[in-house]
Amino acid sequence: MNILTNNIILIILIILIIADIILIFLWLKTRKKIKIFMKGSKIVDVEEVITGQIKLIKEIKNDIKKLSNWNEKLQQISNIAITKVGVVRFNPFKDTGGDQSFAIALLDSNDNGLVISSLYSREGTRIYTKPIEAGKSINYNLSDEEQEAISKAIK
Repeated sequence: MNILTNNIILIILIILIIADIILIFLWLKTRKKIKIFMKGSKIVDVEEVITGQIKLIKEIKNDIKKLSNWNEKLQQISNIAITKVGVVRFNPFKDTGGDQSFAIALLDSNDNGLVISSLYSREGTRIYTKPIEAGKSINYNLSDEEQEAISKAIK
């Protein structure tokens, strides 16, 4: 019975040594992960690190919300800003040389804006402006050059 007891104790001791080796290996692996998690931090407590990370995430969410609101405001501004430009140079009179006259269309993203026309002659220069809504003039007839400038701006 003494040999049997010794063998049982030996088997239990071997099992405990193997379990101890496994536990040491798992502890070292966990310790390595904790070092990576807390890298660059002088905080020793994991709870403090997690609390800090949660606080940082809340700040980042707040910053993202502010950026989203700012983006919406910029989008509203850009919808009414001049984003489309079309220019046509032309010679309206046969007695003057060169394409000194021009028509320029200045439109927003909804094709609203204006057309500015400058007609150059020897006697002087005349400048006209016409409002544009949805790519068309509502109250005024457009010259071919003004219509071409609008078409260039819309493309």
